[in-house]
Amino acid sequence: MASLNKLKKEISLLADKKQAENLQRFFKTKKGEYGEGDIFLGIKVPVQRNVSKSFLDLDLVDIQALLNSKIHEERMIALFILLEQYKKAGKEKNESIKKQIFDFYLKNTKNINNWDLVDLSCRDIVGNYLLDKDRKILYRLAKSNHLWERRIAIISTSEFIRYNKLEDTFKISELLLCDKHDLIQKAVGWMLREAGKRNKKAEIKFLLKHKNKMPRIMLRYSIEKFSDKERQSFMR
Repeated sequence: MASLNKLKKEISLLADKKQAENLQRFFKTKKGEYGEGDIFLGIKVPVQRNVSKSFLDLDLVDIQALLNSKIHEERMIALFILLEQYKKAGKEKNESIKKQIFDFYLKNTKNINNWDLVDLSCRDIVGNYLLDKDRKILYRLAKSNHLWERRIAIISTSEFIRYNKLEDTFKISELLLCDKHDLIQKAVGWMLREAGKRNKKAEIKFLLKHKNKMPRIMLRYSIEKFSDKERQSFMR
């Protein structure tokens, strides 16, 4: 069975000080910034994915220990392991394990505390689990005071978009329309753009209703794939 200590040792050996410094600037880890206090070792995401593959049998106790870590890469690797365990449960049609992982994920939103951690995990766990279930939890998350829970709420709908189920994307976007944080504004714009790829008329209807209220950055993200003429029209 995979060892947590072995995994942590392997992670530490892959550290790259220069890369870590770059990542700490990129992910805004200074005092008062959204990633304040986050510690990076400087390990690139593809490498983290490869590391996680050797530790897919870690139990939830060990995964919890990783998620509690102040080291960003340890939390990310924990999420990659959790993702693979969820996918395996899906292939085996093991609904109890899927629910266990879904519940575990939502109990750890305080540890899923940067945009990459959210974006690389929530769709395939939260979004996938809720595909055929009640989605009230997403609306509660969208109203949270917790930045990352709000981002989880909107980014999770990208799984619904894949199946042409756009209603929740538009409804949650409406809830987050006046969000003050640029990471939510960008996320909403991104999801509106993705919804528009499936149904441009529905996106345009939403934008026409809300364009004068939307933050400019949200609007710019949402119309990124429009023609120059269309973009100019909306930005006016």
